[in-house]
Amino acid sequence: GAYDPELDLLYWGTGNPGPDFIGEVREGDNLYSESLIALDPDTGELQWYFQFLPHDVHDYDSTQIPVLLDADFEGEPRKLVVFPNRNGFYYVLDRITGEFLVGKQFARQTWALGLDENGRPIEDPESIPDLDGALVYPDDDGAANWYSPTYSPQTNLIYQNVREKGATYFLADATYEPGRIYMGASRRTVPGEDPKGFLRALDALTGDLVWEIEVFSPPWGGLMSTAGGLVFSGTMEGDVFAADAQTGDVLWRFQTGGSVYANPITYLSEGRQYVALAAGSALFSFALPE
Repeated sequence: GAYDPELDLLYWGTGNPGPDFIGEVREGDNLYSESLIALDPDTGELQWYFQFLPHDVHDYDSTQIPVLLDADFEGEPRKLVVFPNRNGFYYVLDRITGEFLVGKQFARQTWALGLDENGRPIEDPESIPDLDGALVYPDDDGAANWYSPTYSPQTNLIYQNVREKGATYFLADATYEPGRIYMGASRRTVPGEDPKGFLRALDALTGDLVWEIEVFSPPWGGLMSTAGGLVFSGTMEGDVFAADAQTGDVLWRFQTGGSVYANPITYLSEGRQYVALAAGSALFSFALPE
């Protein structure tokens, strides 16, 4: 989640309804699943909500990290919250009111034909799981996931690690039992598919792609941008790298020998700046030579 001390609002994303893939047993929009909600942190009272995916049947969740920024939007100063969603769309909302401002596809997706003027998805009926199987991009791991994006006010870019892979979903019986998984489908990966992974830089106000770095496989780690004009990331193959935040040129990399699931951090010790992250079972810390 994220907190705005000026507005005294807490922003939190919510998960999917259940069973994950069988919509017939839960008619309607299934509020407040798949939403960004703004709460009074003292009382928990709901101030506003925006539902990204009403009646989700793809197990996408909307539990990614909301990013708060202030910017001129269409000539007016606005308090914004932006959200690269697991469903493959990038959203810009007014964080005072929850008004939908922008929705832009940032990763391969086939479940929606687009978004309407209010940001509500126009779902492709061919993507809904059935007994014969429905091929969907992204799969239920999503185009993004729990890991954090990062924003640079210097470049006005949002940086997001992106996953591009699909799966075919077959409906299955699902009976709710406390303590047991409640899904309602099985899945099959796409035969012969080469899943793709990227670090993508998006215009924070439009979601337009500015640059990208392709990595060997879909990433599972978060990102960090710095005032020095760098973006740090890591890969499942153990590479840690730094890229120029403006151009995407890779300036440095290091092989850790372990998969990177963690977010990089930076800290200052005795006047020296370090960058650290966990990879595999080890903790790595880097600094420029003295």
